[in-house]
Amino acid sequence: MSTSSTASSTTSSMQDVFALVGRILLAIMFVPAGFGKITGFAGTVGYIASVGLPLPELGAVLAIVVELGLGLMLLAGYKTRAAAIGLAVFTVVAAVLFHNYWAMPADKAYVNQLMFFKNLAIAGGLYAFAAFGAGRLSVDGRTE
Repeated sequence: MSTSSTASSTTSSMQDVFALVGRILLAIMFVPAGFGKITGFAGTVGYIASVGLPLPELGAVLAIVVELGLGLMLLAGYKTRAAAIGLAVFTVVAAVLFHNYWAMPADKAYVNQLMFFKNLAIAGGLYAFAAFGAGRLSVDGRTE
């Protein structure tokens, strides 16, 4: 076997492992949050209402569906590109609506600025999955 085919094979295997680990780490952000919104539904609705958004009950249900549904799809690597895009859009919207540090008093601005940019970084990772897929260690990888 030539060196180039060994390097290529190793790279693909490592990429698949890294993609799996990346999906797990990103799903950790969404799946437990979705379950938490179910068990603390009233609190979730109250928080959404506190930022002045209309129809907070609908917003809470939508957040649960996105975080749990798309989060589990990302974790399994099922329709990964679509799930990643949906989660990325949700995450950017959440950053703008809930971490608008530019409109907050100084005592809240710093933490919310960190949260805002954390959300943007998470969206960046999700867009990478949208671009490159889930890897072979996924449901998508079994069907490709």
